[in-house]
Amino acid sequence: MKILSITAQKPHSTGSGVYLTELVRAWDRAGHEQFVVAGIAPDDAVSFPDSVGFGAVYYDSKEMPFHICGMSDEMPYPSTRYSDMTDTMVSQFKKAFLDKIRARIDDFDPDLIVCHHLYLLTAFVREAFPNKKIIGFCHGSDLRQIAKNPLRREFIQKEIKTLDAVFTLNNHLKDEIVRIFGFDPQNVNVVGAGYNHEIFRDEKIVEHEGISLLYAGKLSEAKGVFSLVRALDLLPYKDDEVVLTLAGNAGSDEVMDSLVNLAGKSRFRIDFAGYLSQIELAHYMNRSDVFILPSFYEGFALVVIEAMACGCKAVCTDIPGIKEYYDLKLPGHDIEFVPMPSIMRNIDEPAAESLPAFEENLAKAIVVSVNKPKQNPDVSVFSWDGIARALLSF
Repeated sequence: MKILSITAQKPHSTGSGVYLTELVRAWDRAGHEQFVVAGIAPDDAVSFPDSVGFGAVYYDSKEMPFHICGMSDEMPYPSTRYSDMTDTMVSQFKKAFLDKIRARIDDFDPDLIVCHHLYLLTAFVREAFPNKKIIGFCHGSDLRQIAKNPLRREFIQKEIKTLDAVFTLNNHLKDEIVRIFGFDPQNVNVVGAGYNHEIFRDEKIVEHEGISLLYAGKLSEAKGVFSLVRALDLLPYKDDEVVLTLAGNAGSDEVMDSLVNLAGKSRFRIDFAGYLSQIELAHYMNRSDVFILPSFYEGFALVVIEAMACGCKAVCTDIPGIKEYYDLKLPGHDIEFVPMPSIMRNIDEPAAESLPAFEENLAKAIVVSVNKPKQNPDVSVFSWDGIARALLSF
C-alpha cells in the first residue's frame, strides 16, 4: 500500500509527533511505500527510514512567515497559537501545505492519506481531495483546541465529518469525537498507543541513594508541572532525600522563568534536564524510582507506558478515559491515579482554588508509590506494529 502521512507540526517532537514517526516506522517494516509531509522550522532535522520520502513545509519562511502552529497553546518550541492566526496567516498556511500535498498526490498517488489531528489542516485536505481515501487520527489536543478556539470551527466540523474513518486513543475521546463532529460511532476506532520496546526497557543498573522522581513533557501549567513542584514540599521526607528531574522545555521564556523561580523555593533539589531524545529519556527513566504525570489533559499518556517499561513506578492524574483504558488493556498495572481538580475553568485549566487539594492528593500518591515494591508489568500489548496494522484494517 502507498501511504501519505500529514501533520502541521514537527514529526519526532511531542506525543503526536512521536506517534506519527512510530507509525511510519512500523509501516516501513511491513513493506508499505510511504511519504510524509510535515511542517517544520528551517533548521529542524528530520529522521525517517531511507525508504520513506519526506516533504517539508517550512514555517518562518517567505511562504509562512510565522512560527509552527501548535496544537497546544504552549509547545516545547517556538510556536504560533491557532487562536492568534489572522485570515492572511490561515491563507498562507493553507496554500503552503496544499501546494506540497498536491504535488505529492500527483506524483506519489497514495492509496491512503493519514492526517494527524482533527483540526484545520485535516479539514483543508479533506476539502481539497474529496475523492481520496483519508483517515484522521485524534490525539486529544485537537479536541481541546476546537473546544477553546472558534477559528474556522464550523468549517472544520463539516469537513472532518466526511473523513472515511477516525482513529483515537481511548473511549472518552471517541465519545467526544462523536459529540463534537457528529461522526458515526462505528467509524471511530480506538487503537491506543504504542511504545518503542527497543529503547524503553528495564535496565536499572545504576544504584542511587534517596528518592529519584521524574517528569517528562512540556513544562507548563496545563501539564500540572507547577502543581508538582508545589506538591513536593508536602512530602514527609528530609530535604536531602528527594530529587525531582523535570525533562522538557517550556513554551516561552516567561513560563520557564516562573517555573525556575518556583523550583528555587523548594526545599528539595529540582534539576532541569531540558529536551531529551527518546534514548536519553529512557536513560533517565532507568535512573528514577517514580515517574509522575500530573497533567490536566492528555490523549493517552504514552510516556507513562514508556516509564513502566523502564521499571518505574507511576503516578498519573485520573484524566477521563485513561484509567479505563489501562484497566482494560493492562490489568494489574498498579499506577497511582490522582483525582482531577474539583473545579475546571476550561478543558485543561483548573480553578486556582481547587489546586491545593489536588496538590495534597498528588503528594499522597507519590508517597504511596514510593512505598510500593517495584512492579514489572508486561506492557508488550502496546505494540506499534499492531496499532499500525489496525489503522489499515478499517
